[in-house]
Amino acid sequence: MIKQQLQLKLAQKLSPQQIQLMKLIQLSTQELEQKIQAEIGENPALENGRELSNQETDPDDFEDSQTIDAQDIDIDSYLSDDDIPAYRTQISNYSSNQEEKNVPLAGGISFHQMLSAQLQNLILQPEEEDIATFLVGSVDDSGYIRRTVPEIVDDLAFTQNLFVTEDAVLRVLKKVQQLDPPGVAARSLQECLLLQLERKKQPNKTTQLALEIVKSAFDELTKKHYQKLMDRFGIEEDQLKEIFTTIARLNPKPGGALNASTQNTHIVPDFILTIENGQVTVELNRRNAPELRISNAYKELFAGYKEAPTKNKSQEEAVLFIKQKLDAAKWFIEAIEQRYNTLYMTINAIVAHQKAYFLSGDEKHLKPMILKDIADTIQMDISTVSRVANSKYIDTPYGTKLLKSFFSEGMKNEDGEDVSTIEIKKILENLIAKEDKKKPLTDSKLSQLLKEKGYPVARRTVAKYREQLELPVARLRKQI
Repeated sequence: MIKQQLQLKLAQKLSPQQIQLMKLIQLSTQELEQKIQAEIGENPALENGRELSNQETDPDDFEDSQTIDAQDIDIDSYLSDDDIPAYRTQISNYSSNQEEKNVPLAGGISFHQMLSAQLQNLILQPEEEDIATFLVGSVDDSGYIRRTVPEIVDDLAFTQNLFVTEDAVLRVLKKVQQLDPPGVAARSLQECLLLQLERKKQPNKTTQLALEIVKSAFDELTKKHYQKLMDRFGIEEDQLKEIFTTIARLNPKPGGALNASTQNTHIVPDFILTIENGQVTVELNRRNAPELRISNAYKELFAGYKEAPTKNKSQEEAVLFIKQKLDAAKWFIEAIEQRYNTLYMTINAIVAHQKAYFLSGDEKHLKPMILKDIADTIQMDISTVSRVANSKYIDTPYGTKLLKSFFSEGMKNEDGEDVSTIEIKKILENLIAKEDKKKPLTDSKLSQLLKEKGYPVARRTVAKYREQLELPVARLRKQI
């Protein structure tokens, strides 16, 4: 049976303006610039103030026929004479010769473009050229082909309408693997090392032994079973050390160096921190506070509609369109202002909490700090602080750092003082760096050494910190 009933329901929903603000907060400086340019392109009522500073609007450009009655719309709210947002005037105290923290980008061809250019030097049949081009396109940024030969055969059939055998693919693959840098287009680390060893000019006995060990004893090699290798190949410790030195000089990622040089690693800091006379000062990068304004032409056009004696459907649609664009422009400028205020409060709270570190640059002075600490200080939600910390960089006298790196959990040392886990990780890293590589320290021994320094850390916690530092276990750190 169908029934009608009333039900009260309490729910929280974000307004479009709040959603827009959250998206703007998590953008970096470069992304914000792109967003602003896109918004200016989409909304004719929004303009860059600096572009209009020397322009004058001629009232004669607007015809009387463009005016209609708009009694239902509060036009006066759009006609404010204050074109420059308040947030812009708060940080307009930059000198004309102030240095802008920008790093130029390096140009050049990409890794895949370089490989494609080398294909012209290979002697290939027409069908082999298509296979070679596909193989080069399958090489990842590290220089490897991560797909098996049967999968490549299937891909050629479905995507290129090219039906070939596995032998044909292997034959072309061997030719592609002759390209530079050595080791490119390998399907595994073992094959990558073999390709590089095989291309060694004037191979000596050490190189030949290294080639044999990589080919037939790769598992023992990766696990550093030194004694097994010496017994199996009848070599002394000095010879094995030379072999490991030869293998260590090979490049495990042949595409890494070339690809890294062409990647866009340009980081524009969102905050700039300076220290003068023992005082820490932090400010937003001036590129973070764009000067936006509502279009004078749109405001005057909207104001003219107030005088219109008649109103038809097309004119009503024009009024509605202009109102929507003016609303969107106002909301966007207000969101930029709120973004600036949020970032400014957050960075000042972080700097105040970690002032001892910023004055010294010593990571031992970093205090335990979690997102909730900053959220409570600025009286905002933890998610807002997270959006700021995860994507923003600060330029300091000690380098450009991600804000997220200043956050860490804390624990008490033997004196009952709160210390940051970053400090413990730094000490752990130093202990491993100074250890005897012939007898590397186990996690249990590292835990014991940390306790002696006043940091009661369990073995399992040491293992967790070591993995976070991307350091291998003791057996894999062992050297001859």
